[in-house]
Amino acid sequence: MHVFRVHDPFRRAQLAIAALFCSLGFQYATWASRIPALKTDLGLTAGEVGLLLMAAGVGAAVSFPLVALLMKRLGSRRLAFASALCLAVLLLALAAAPNYPTALVIMCVDGILVGCLNVAMNAQGAALEVKHGRNAMAKLHATFSGGSLCAAVLASAMNAVTSTVAVHFGVAAVLLLLLVASAGPGLLTEDQPAAEKEKKSRRGWSMPSRMTLWMCCAMAFGTVTEGAMNDWSALYLKDIAKASVELAPMGIAVVSGMMVLARLFADGWRSRWGDGRIVLVGSALAGVGLALALLSGGVVPALIGFACVGLGIAAVTPCVYVAAAGQGSDALTLVAAMGTTGLLAGPPVIGFIANAGSLVWGLGAVAASALVVALCSTRIRWTSPRTADIS
Repeated sequence: MHVFRVHDPFRRAQLAIAALFCSLGFQYATWASRIPALKTDLGLTAGEVGLLLMAAGVGAAVSFPLVALLMKRLGSRRLAFASALCLAVLLLALAAAPNYPTALVIMCVDGILVGCLNVAMNAQGAALEVKHGRNAMAKLHATFSGGSLCAAVLASAMNAVTSTVAVHFGVAAVLLLLLVASAGPGLLTEDQPAAEKEKKSRRGWSMPSRMTLWMCCAMAFGTVTEGAMNDWSALYLKDIAKASVELAPMGIAVVSGMMVLARLFADGWRSRWGDGRIVLVGSALAGVGLALALLSGGVVPALIGFACVGLGIAAVTPCVYVAAAGQGSDALTLVAAMGTTGLLAGPPVIGFIANAGSLVWGLGAVAASALVVALCSTRIRWTSPRTADIS
């Protein structure tokens, strides 16, 4: 049975694509974990650190035209492999950055490469589901979180051995190169969707369809919900719910833990009830659960509400990516760009709302964002439920 699993075409491709998701989470968490050291090495102020982080987000957000072109020229297999390799090497460039302007350029390029890999690996995941008629996307997204966790463990271990960023990033780059190299042979050469073949006969960029715009809206507000909870939950517990300093970080732990857990089981749920129902019920659970927690006040209701958000919002992005991939690479690229925009713009917007009113109102906007996703889900044409995944 073990040999069969190793040589099963679905399993081989699933593991290869999972390695891409894992590599992206690992690469992101690696450099993010050493921000304090980079700040010291480059002599940056807090404002300059913020701009450095924003450079990566801006690079990812504006990468849309380039990613759309590269997806058509290279295909998802070659683009995913090339961008993952470049992201590994970019860690070495960041460690060797001699000054702040160079670091800004490197981080902007990092964002562009993240945009390339994000679209290409999700296209691979969607192609895997279509080719084998089995759900896999939610588990693939769970491996992204697994990669981030592994990077955090490595960062902790390297900090205990050496404070040198170059050594840490060198070890991380080698691990990433080995991971990506192992993924290469198993990646899919996906068939071009019929919708894409029709568009290819036209020159230039065509306007997105109405359904693609609904997908963009769902993705943007879904990532606003996801990103804002990671950034603001601890502060809410500390300042509003009056949790202890030791308990405040549990907000992030609850949201992240429930998301990973839900993504491990979400492919089975998708097989039983379909993507549309999962997104509708899940986003409604996130919005209503968080709203009730804010109205109730207190630490325990807050943690329950945060758990509802993690559980409900976990399957939104995997399902929307699958739906967008069915519309062609242009739609997938645009939807992915909107997801990046939501992650980039969401937390600051929530901060502005909290500054104008209170953090309760800010997280109330997060609950509203989740309910907007539920509304959008009713306007999207979802694929029919596939047979149960037997991972």
